[in-house]
Amino acid sequence: MATISLCMIVKNEEDHLARCLDSVEELVEEIIVVDTGSTDRTVEIASNYTSKVYSYEWKDDFSDARNYSFSKASMDYCMWMDADDVLEEAEHDRFIKLKQSLPPETDIVMMKYHTSFDEAGKPSFSYYRERWIRNSGQYRWIGAVHEVIPPNGSVVYSDIAICHRKIGAGDPDRNLKIYKKIIADGQILEPRQQYYYGRELYYHKQYEEAVSELEQFLLSEEGWVENKIEACSICAKCYFELGKEQSALMALLRSMSFDVPRAELCCEIGKYFLEQGNYQNAIYWYETALNTPKSEYAGGFVLPDCYDYIPLLQLCVCYDRLGDQKKAEEYNERAGSCKPYSEAYLYNKRYFGSL
Repeated sequence: MATISLCMIVKNEEDHLARCLDSVEELVEEIIVVDTGSTDRTVEIASNYTSKVYSYEWKDDFSDARNYSFSKASMDYCMWMDADDVLEEAEHDRFIKLKQSLPPETDIVMMKYHTSFDEAGKPSFSYYRERWIRNSGQYRWIGAVHEVIPPNGSVVYSDIAICHRKIGAGDPDRNLKIYKKIIADGQILEPRQQYYYGRELYYHKQYEEAVSELEQFLLSEEGWVENKIEACSICAKCYFELGKEQSALMALLRSMSFDVPRAELCCEIGKYFLEQGNYQNAIYWYETALNTPKSEYAGGFVLPDCYDYIPLLQLCVCYDRLGDQKKAEEYNERAGSCKPYSEAYLYNKRYFGSL
């Protein structure tokens, strides 16, 4: 059976840490907690679960800290979690079975990461992340921010999910500050970090700068396809904010030069045409979204609602605007079959009932 070292880096996580460790402590053979400068009860709480608590001088580099945590591991695989992550109890049996059945040649286990949830608690944003990594110097984290271990070797995909359930807000400026410092120090961002830097600029409403950075990324021959597609989406959002709607549409359509359409992008294009009052074009793109298979194993960000609920609901709106009440109501009912608790679905249902 595979043995697991849980390796964590933490700072001022007294509100989260016990919940995280309670969710996984019985499932792993070793817990390693690397503290990067807490001033609250984090170290005290960690010490209730493990004697392997280490201090680390923070260097504005998440990869360096994670590699340090991995260096303390002694089991077959290193598993990382953030303090605001949870392994739900419903996943525990599957977690144990995976440990028991994992092929010994496995190098990396990819697991789902649910980072956002709807009003009923269903995941609304998820993607695969490397979660168990063979304890070997061959596998190292890279990237000062949005660190990653590039999957290679024998990779296994598991539907076991880690849930990111943050309590309160973190420092929204932390990542951007780190990128600014890297650039000020004269370092050149590699393509993946350039993409994430552009994304941080967008989050901080620096739209012109974000577009400039992301355009450079899109023009480079390097870079991951999923990041390229997402960069097109972020560029479109920036253009919308800048009042350049035609440029936004072009950015969305550009995403299809990198790979087959993603439902997420199709829904954005459909929304553009819907807001323009061009309902037939909107219908085309929402229907395309409905017929687009998920590319979960490609590793990109996935918005599950874009593959059923959102296009169904928006098709309801399109057909209602075109005066086809019967078809509109049919699409609303299909949307309701996905999310019977949805306020939008229930509102539409009342609306059709009043006609």
